Amino acid sequence: MIKLRAWQSEACNKCLSYWAEGGEKRFLINAAPAAGKTITACTIAQKLLEHGEIDRVIVLAPQSVVTDDWAKDFKMITGRSMERITGNDPSYLALETNFCSTWQALSGMADLVQAVCQNERVLVICDEIHHAALEAAWGNTASSAFADAKYALILTGTPMRSDGTGCAWLELDNRGALKIDEAACITLTYGDAVDNGYCRAITFHRHEGEFSVLLDDESTAVVTSKCRANLNGPLADIPALHRAIEFSKLVMTPQFEKDGITPMASGYQGTMFDYAQQKLDELVQNEMPTAGGLVIAPDIEMAEYMADLIENKEGERPILVHSRVQNAKSKIRAFRNGRSRWLVSVAMVSEGVDIPRLRVLIYLPNALTELFFRQAMGRVVRNCGPQDLTRAYVVMPALEKLDKFARRVEDEMPAAFKVGPGVPKQRICPSCGSKQSFSASACTECGHKFIKQGGPRNKACTSCGALNPINASTCNNCGESFSPKFTLTLKEAMRSGAIVRGLDLDEETVREGEELAPEIKTLVLNSGDAKVIEMLGKIPEEMMPRVAAVLAPIFKKRGHL
Repeated sequence: MIKLRAWQSEACNKCLSYWAEGGEKRFLINAAPAAGKTITACTIAQKLLEHGEIDRVIVLAPQSVVTDDWAKDFKMITGRSMERITGNDPSYLALETNFCSTWQALSGMADLVQAVCQNERVLVICDEIHHAALEAAWGNTASSAFADAKYALILTGTPMRSDGTGCAWLELDNRGALKIDEAACITLTYGDAVDNGYCRAITFHRHEGEFSVLLDDESTAVVTSKCRANLNGPLADIPALHRAIEFSKLVMTPQFEKDGITPMASGYQGTMFDYAQQKLDELVQNEMPTAGGLVIAPDIEMAEYMADLIENKEGERPILVHSRVQNAKSKIRAFRNGRSRWLVSVAMVSEGVDIPRLRVLIYLPNALTELFFRQAMGRVVRNCGPQDLTRAYVVMPALEKLDKFARRVEDEMPAAFKVGPGVPKQRICPSCGSKQSFSASACTECGHKFIKQGGPRNKACTSCGALNPINASTCNNCGESFSPKFTLTLKEAMRSGAIVRGLDLDEETVREGEELAPEIKTLVLNSGDAKVIEMLGKIPEEMMPRVAAVLAPIFKKRGHL
């Protein structure tokens, strides 16, 4: 039997006790993505089956690819089979077996499911309950089909719908908060999950850009995340034009080289990918050889563009999945089990899709909602065990809404970090697989060289050769512009800093942290102090200069510096 995490055991005991004591049929598990909700639900189902409390289990999942994971975990925990229904195929209902269906498939057999619930004792498990909006067809279907189910176990990591409406079995108060008896739910926030080692911490990197858009009257409109276009004359009276050149639209606009076909390597998305590629390279070379990256694209056009861009930059075509791609589910499974570096998706890899090796996310969303944001974040936070101290990185456009969502996620983090026994951090050589000290510059077994983290802090001017800060837009010596020029003219594209633990860090601090991190890690790891090593794992690299600045006066006063 699998050993449950502390929160999972608490959730199982609380749920089973609530129902045993005559509580109403619904119980809510509101836990952070990747915290282990599926295993928890399967364990609750196993206990009910063992005690003869139910005859059958029916699971509703958001996507067909997720039904495979449910069937696998259900078999592992209960020893029983679970059939998967992803289309209108009611024949399974007559087999008296457990089954997992998508929310969409449910709509075609609701009357038959209702009959099953009336004649048998059914536990229905609702995964990602926000799909069942009360005013939507699926919500009405779920409410009717399972009205007579004996128990309803509701799972979510994002209980609020972006439209503010309630969900089947979940009510909202007049402030939009969940209205549910405290005894009928258990909550595990993202901060709690990170603090307990269930999920990894995320650093959000926001990517700035300054666009110069050449308009039809040959005037130029400058657009940034903080500056809207200042249109004059007749153009100022065209609302559609204002909307078309908003920053949020431009960052989702493909940019091409002069041939109009080749994705622009130095464009907004190109420079966005460069940073994500750097972080993935560092993770693969120094910490996790199988680490992968995910691109969430807003539409098929941008997904195809990003796939071409990545292929041009890396020489390897990423795995691409969207509604027009055949065998998308098989391709997702191949990526999960393989070593391909990048997966590009349109609405195929969001909620519930389990790919543990994902560490880097390029976030170019179609919908700027907190619900979708948190679902996407959940794809890169899964922890692979107590020795996995890697971080997750989300590279996103510098949009005010996304900044706000990121800060809310960071606000969930506890003020103090728990300290417990740990193990010295090691890296795995991607060539021979041997374990190496994190401070090693090369593998002692095969000689493979590890890359240095942080990247360059200066760049040379192509006109005069003078060195300039990496984020400079013009040469400090000769005034030459570093701004690329193209049809949709992008004058500058660079990261504008990061959001880490709720703090806004400027670009210089971020890069200083990335440069200092390997040296600080080496000193701490060489100390052999397990508790200090574990504490180090909870301090983002980008914040290390601040930590050093705070401690320096104390050490200097005591004569340690």
